[in-house]
Amino acid sequence: MERIYVDTSVFGGYFEPEFEQWTKPFVNKFIGGEYTLLYSQLTEIELSKAPSHVRELIQRIPPASIEFLPVTDLADELASRYVKENVVGKASIEDCRHIAIATLENADLLASWNFKHIVNVGRIRGYNSVNYKFGHKILEIRTPRDIMGDF
Repeated sequence: MERIYVDTSVFGGYFEPEFEQWTKPFVNKFIGGEYTLLYSQLTEIELSKAPSHVRELIQRIPPASIEFLPVTDLADELASRYVKENVVGKASIEDCRHIAIATLENADLLASWNFKHIVNVGRIRGYNSVNYKFGHKILEIRTPRDIMGDF
């Protein structure tokens, strides 16, 4: 079963007309137990600021289909390394933490709708060059649309 790290943008995308066509079937794979959701402490913190209907989406996913991931010192160090290596600027440190957590937890994929700082060919290459340089696995970063196929 694929272990997929999902960032906060995907939860919001479930309710956005622009993204719901792909996000709803994607989230349904977690609800149905077909994928394992890697749900981080960082995502939980970010969702605490979201509207209630977005926050409550996580409750639809069975606990058996969720792995909760804490933010660790190692993840903070790797996130800082992405910034030091100029993958993104300091203002994007939270996005870097998502990438770092997914990398260190050996996620099969990271799903996001954040095109500016995460799902962006140049950024993906940058994150993965840092991962490679420091002995970490290459992380597949895709949108739910990419993961589900364009239907």
